[in-house]
Amino acid sequence: MSVAFALNLLILACAYTPVSAADSSPGKWQIRAPMPSARTEVAAAAAGGKIYVMGGLEKQGDRVEEYDPVNDIWRRRAALPGPLHHLGAAAVNGKIYAIGGYISGIGPVNTVYEYDPPTDRWRQRAPMPTARGALSLGVIDGRIFAVGGVGTNKKNTGANEAYEPAQDRWSSRAPMPTPRDHHAIGIVSDKLYAVAGRLDGKHSRNVAMNEEYDPAANRWRARAPIPTMRSGVGGAALNGQVFVFGGELDGKTRKDVESYDPETNRWRRWAPMPTARHGLGVAAIGGSIYVISGGPKAGVTFSSVNEVFTP
Repeated sequence: MSVAFALNLLILACAYTPVSAADSSPGKWQIRAPMPSARTEVAAAAAGGKIYVMGGLEKQGDRVEEYDPVNDIWRRRAALPGPLHHLGAAAVNGKIYAIGGYISGIGPVNTVYEYDPPTDRWRQRAPMPTARGALSLGVIDGRIFAVGGVGTNKKNTGANEAYEPAQDRWSSRAPMPTPRDHHAIGIVSDKLYAVAGRLDGKHSRNVAMNEEYDPAANRWRARAPIPTMRSGVGGAALNGQVFVFGGELDGKTRKDVESYDPETNRWRRWAPMPTARHGLGVAAIGGSIYVISGGPKAGVTFSSVNEVFTP
């Protein structure tokens, strides 16, 4: 065992705090209007009080549908410029960005598309330096951080690249210490948390890693690992915590909901999702988190499920 590897194990052991029964809380789930199409491996982002679910594995991989949580209604919007699945999505200043992903039969791409909801139009922007799919995105101070994924060599990349929409410019940042894919990202107090995931796209090689990135210092550190090791998860931050939903473990989809509190470096469990899924889209609006689409069984399966969680 190398000294570096042993040190990393020691850091993780020190960071881990078991979840106690006293930490559990039921939370509340509601079933909302299903998405018009059934998909999996989608991306979702919220802007202007609406949620946009885009791409995914289905007959039409360029589909974009907008959800209005107030009125519980869906409508079709302008399609992506091309079919994508395992892409990332983020919102900055009212615009939606679809970044990276896979094109079936071609592999990972580095494309960046910007969507303007009022005009219902897409336009192409500066490409991401590292082509990859099954990546995750987070927004800090108006910059989009694209972290991890699977590259063109079918191996994981720890690439951490920051995009500034106003300047249409990318920059390279300190790479994620544990390269992985199908992970979740949450942003709390201007720090990024990359949680769970898998190695080289294989759900038999799930990891429980939770790594914190501080963009001001351009530095990563290990934090308490997620109690339920899984991949194909969705994540969102709410009330100062990073929530992680669903995923795959041992060839089965999961209903697990767990949240991480950076202040205490502890995890807690919540009421499970009504429908187990992986490859789902997750977005937070108005004190609730919407968990949409995803595969109800391991592998390529589809759903139109729309469930909302309120802690």
